[in-house]
Amino acid sequence: MSFRIGSGIDFHQLVEGRELWIGGVKIPHHKGALGHSDADVLLHAVCDALLGSLGLGDIGLHFPDTDNTFKNIDSKILLEKTVELITAEGYKVINIDSTLCLQSPKIGPYVNDMQKAIASIVGVNEKDVSIKATTTEQLGFVGREEGLIAYATVLLCKI
Repeated sequence: MSFRIGSGIDFHQLVEGRELWIGGVKIPHHKGALGHSDADVLLHAVCDALLGSLGLGDIGLHFPDTDNTFKNIDSKILLEKTVELITAEGYKVINIDSTLCLQSPKIGPYVNDMQKAIASIVGVNEKDVSIKATTTEQLGFVGREEGLIAYATVLLCKI
């Protein structure tokens, strides 16, 4: 059996007047992530990890912010399309481990919904999707609530 590991990272600025989508879930907050799509930092990091695991480039290569097709697109669609690329290469997801860095809001109440959303798209059990969060102890742009970061690691195996 052939295994592949990939890692991904994504950053988004937080601004007034945008919705905050993380892990496919809309989270009530006074700021939202700025981006060409819905700016779901977690799903973007997962997409990059999946693509990177097979040497397929990154999310910007497949879904460029210069293409209006992807303007304001739901990042769950980008994840679905990424999974299609992985499947076409003959691989499936085994598990996902991720970490969010944000000062606020607290995401604990939303983690189960995020796990369900991601698991249903990538075809794994909810327990195979780990989502952790940390603050940066008020340090840097994350600590000042100017932005957020997501890291993701994935394990794939040959079908």
